[in-house]
Amino acid sequence: VFFESTLKINLPPGVDAGATKLVPNAGNRPRADKSPGDLEITIRVAPHPFFRRLGDDVACAVPITFSQAALGGEVDVPTLDGRGKLRVPPGTQPGHILRIKSKGIPKRGGVGGARGDQLVEVHVEVPTVLTDRQRELIETLAKELGENPQPQQRTFLEKLKNLFG
Repeated sequence: VFFESTLKINLPPGVDAGATKLVPNAGNRPRADKSPGDLEITIRVAPHPFFRRLGDDVACAVPITFSQAALGGEVDVPTLDGRGKLRVPPGTQPGHILRIKSKGIPKRGGVGGARGDQLVEVHVEVPTVLTDRQRELIETLAKELGENPQPQQRTFLEKLKNLFG
């Protein structure tokens, strides 16, 4: 005879995927005159659409504007606790990883609510549509910086050619 029942089980914060929990006397009863066995549960943690877990740290990627990357500033970012502020230092490069202390996963057995960090990879968004004025300003900036048209692409392609040619 099979029957269905629901159990409420408390799991500690920060439990890892693959961890097990033993629930005494919640398993099958081998015979009517015997007590039920223990139930062993294996934890499966579903992936999150925005965050990735890296041990006790949590990682994500957020877009920033060119001006935020060049000049620095603060941006709002999602955290496990809601919204938080991230300080972007001037001169931040695309793909750079910034850290928000103690906004990660609660440490298992951690004392005093210790948590991992949140790692934020910044993606610099480049405008795809520019007004004539914006284009003029960017061209002026490029001249002021002494840039040639697409210097990094040419240099990179030349390096590739030298490696394989």
